Amino acid sequence: MPLSKKLGAEFIGTFWLVLGGCGSAVIAAKFPEIGIGLVGVALAFGLTVLTMAYALGHISGGHFNPAVTIGLFAGGRTPAGELLPYILAQLAGAIAAAAVLFLVASGKPGFDVAAGFAANGYGEHSPGGYSLPAGFIAELVLTAGFLFVIMGATDRRAPAGFAPIAIGLGLTLIHLISIPITNTSVNPARSTGPALLVGGWALAQLWLFWLAPILGGIAGATAYRWLAAAEPVSIPEVVPAAAAE
Repeated sequence: MPLSKKLGAEFIGTFWLVLGGCGSAVIAAKFPEIGIGLVGVALAFGLTVLTMAYALGHISGGHFNPAVTIGLFAGGRTPAGELLPYILAQLAGAIAAAAVLFLVASGKPGFDVAAGFAANGYGEHSPGGYSLPAGFIAELVLTAGFLFVIMGATDRRAPAGFAPIAIGLGLTLIHLISIPITNTSVNPARSTGPALLVGGWALAQLWLFWLAPILGGIAGATAYRWLAAAEPVSIPEVVPAAAAE
């Protein structure tokens, strides 16, 4: 598949992830009053990855996340030459989706982008008031788990055709755990799009949502690569039936 088509797929897939996931948080989470809530937002993020993994995974691999791309490189699944182009395409898709979401959300009277706009944060900007160390640990460990799931589900020895389901449900689970902690990143591109529009504190805290997911992605993919590495198989000597009697 030409690199240009792979990059187009990564742009579209990341656009869909940010528009669907962050859009559910900004527009639908509290509509009306309770809305879809935390569970609905978590499910929305999972569904974005599940649907686009099926739609575009055969074109680009369906990364839609710089931490996934870097993790898969560490896991031996992505060539070095695709790292930067993939990440740039993912960032472009995330920023475009955030811009579209802003245009839609700002059509409602009283909309205030400074209220958060689904940006990720820690400390006073954490939904549950969690500290910087808590946010860092959560993002690192959960991204590691996400890459472990991705590596395992896409292993050639795994059941064929089910990887997007496992990956989508894995991302849903991650959001169910960590929305109260950091509003859930595990994806530097997803964090960058909203942060550019919120500015201020969101940009100041953005470093965590690059560093922790990338470290976690490398750790998870490397751990799976070690665990699943094929060991030499010792083939027992074939004993003729007559000799065995």
